[in-house]
Amino acid sequence: MQDQATEVTAAGIARLAGVGRAAVSNWRRRHADFPKPVGGTETSPSFALAEVEGWLRKQGKLAEVPLRERVWQQLAGHPGGPLTALVHAGCTLLLIHERSTVWLAASAGSDERLARLLPGALTQVLTPRLGALAGVLMSGVGAPDDVNTSDGPQATDRRSTAPGVNTAPTTPDVNIPDSSGASGSPSTPPPLLPSVPLLRGAAELAAEVGARQAFEFLLGRHLDANPRQYTLTPAELAALMADLAGPARTALDPACGTGALLRAVDTRPEQWLHAQDSAPDLAALTALRLALHSRAGVRAAAGDALRADAFPELRADVVLCHPPFNERNWGHDELAYDPRWEYGFPARTESELAWVQHALARLTDGGTAVLLMPPAAASRRSGRRIRADLLRRGALRAVLALPVGAAPPYNIPLHVWVLRRPERNPAAPEVLLMDTGRFAGEGRGGPDWAAVREAVLDAWRAFTRAGRLAERPGLARSVPVIELLDDDVDLAPARHLPPPAVADGAEQLAAVRERLGETLRLTTDLTPPAADPAPPVRWPLTTIGELARAGALVMRTGGSGGHARLPALTDTDVLAATAPSGTLPESDEEAVLTEPGDVVVPVLGGGSVARVIEEATAGAALGRNLVLLRPDPTALDPWFLAGFLRGTANNRQASSYASTATRLDVRRLQLPRLPLAEQRRYGARFHALDEFERALRHASRLGDHLVRGMYDGLTDGTVAPD
Repeated sequence: MQDQATEVTAAGIARLAGVGRAAVSNWRRRHADFPKPVGGTETSPSFALAEVEGWLRKQGKLAEVPLRERVWQQLAGHPGGPLTALVHAGCTLLLIHERSTVWLAASAGSDERLARLLPGALTQVLTPRLGALAGVLMSGVGAPDDVNTSDGPQATDRRSTAPGVNTAPTTPDVNIPDSSGASGSPSTPPPLLPSVPLLRGAAELAAEVGARQAFEFLLGRHLDANPRQYTLTPAELAALMADLAGPARTALDPACGTGALLRAVDTRPEQWLHAQDSAPDLAALTALRLALHSRAGVRAAAGDALRADAFPELRADVVLCHPPFNERNWGHDELAYDPRWEYGFPARTESELAWVQHALARLTDGGTAVLLMPPAAASRRSGRRIRADLLRRGALRAVLALPVGAAPPYNIPLHVWVLRRPERNPAAPEVLLMDTGRFAGEGRGGPDWAAVREAVLDAWRAFTRAGRLAERPGLARSVPVIELLDDDVDLAPARHLPPPAVADGAEQLAAVRERLGETLRLTTDLTPPAADPAPPVRWPLTTIGELARAGALVMRTGGSGGHARLPALTDTDVLAATAPSGTLPESDEEAVLTEPGDVVVPVLGGGSVARVIEEATAGAALGRNLVLLRPDPTALDPWFLAGFLRGTANNRQASSYASTATRLDVRRLQLPRLPLAEQRRYGARFHALDEFERALRHASRLGDHLVRGMYDGLTDGTVAPD
């Protein structure tokens, strides 16, 4: 059964057909039989997916749609919205992951039969794995039919009476009744019926890549499609915070978001993961994500953890938290006498210190809490009394400053606080302060996470073993608590660290100056010769789209997924001519890898830029907002291709303009039709211009380095003024 209710936007149609959005607009104007809008708005209409696919197939325009793309389009166009679709898909994938035979039995019949039987089958999996949240999830998929659930609700009681013990039952296969035995009026469509095409597609995807990977792909695509709706914790940062916390049999995240922090916790036998979020949809998605990720017991709840704590009796080994920042309405007025404020009642402007004390209150004695904090929380005067008490009683163990770009908001260097609930032993006399700002990356690619991880964990482990750390200039030191207990109780690491080692500073600056001189001489040698005047030439032109259809080049779009640790070439890297600095969203989807001779073009932001991939950059994944052109070397010279794509007039005629951005339709870019030998003549000149441009950029960076080093050397006394 094709899903008539699923809708797709013009952008989705473009992806299905492998064209640009401008082509879809042309089809709507030129073809009277093009499907009519069924929803959306006048400026952004939506269309019935089934009608669109039928029209594209009739016109011979339907590209070979990958299974992943088809399932994503069904999810994005779900009549109940993408979050409802994600929850339905996650529940079903959990059923497939744990009891695939039940899914096979239920899905063997009609769509309506599957929709009526599925709630009962889901109950048998959701209830023992997710406890009370299962009821919330089931309320969105309909009441269960007459299905044998002998290990259903009773299993919840068994699990809840033995905290910390994962007693997920091994239940017998469900007895799936015939559709004639389904409860309810046959004329009433079951609530899950609109989701059945999506669920069948998700099951097909799970058969290819696994249920866990299928859900991660769908969730990742949803998060990428709605970047302003969610504040995400990068996977590398989540892993670092989990490593700082250490192994945990019981872990809690009271502001779980999409579950990145708990997902990073090392799996252990008989483990329990507790999650809470004020957004019910996020609590549900986190629960499903964690249940698919491991066999740990999962307990998730919706609600504001400060105002309505779902786990008041919990004493966890580890608390991980990325709390909301700078909230004024966190409950200051109604929580004045809350027993969690052991270290002082937080001011209205100190919501982060409320989260710190909530985390400490949910720890067992000796347990560890790791929180991501805004840097202002370390120095605001309104929080100095609480910071002082945290220090005096030994609860605060470390403040680690991250590089700029580590996590949103990306323009400030966030902090990580490591805390431990004090035991009866005397308070620790020193606190670890660390600043990893030196590991910041260029552009928007994020920091050098490998270097950050190595430096932080090495310092933290040395500090925890000895209770103190020898000075590491410019990076870390352990500071006596008494030294921090002044009027400000300022915990910003940069204010307490010795400056970086400046030995041989003058010699290093001399080396930079020498390299700058060499580069400036190189730019002189590479300066293009005087331009000889020539009469205007009118070549016969072709477009990138025509060349792609003729097979002269292959066109690929980047950024849809890939392995998290694979270096990715970002649009910033292309614009700045720097090495790959990004990573793709974690996914098992095959990334587009660059090869020597490829031409990469950014599609956002305007400007005439095209970069030819050389050996040093080959093998990187293609990032978001980039288009890769792979020319046939027997038909196109890559430098000729890149050079003409950089023409200002060429870019202007191929660009469309929105209120805040310019988007380039690469298919509309034009090239002259020239013989290969003539292409290579132009290509050699374009290559020389590229080398000159790179030399200028390198000279600029060396000049900045030399100027900054001289200012620093003169002001810290390591360089003499004459």
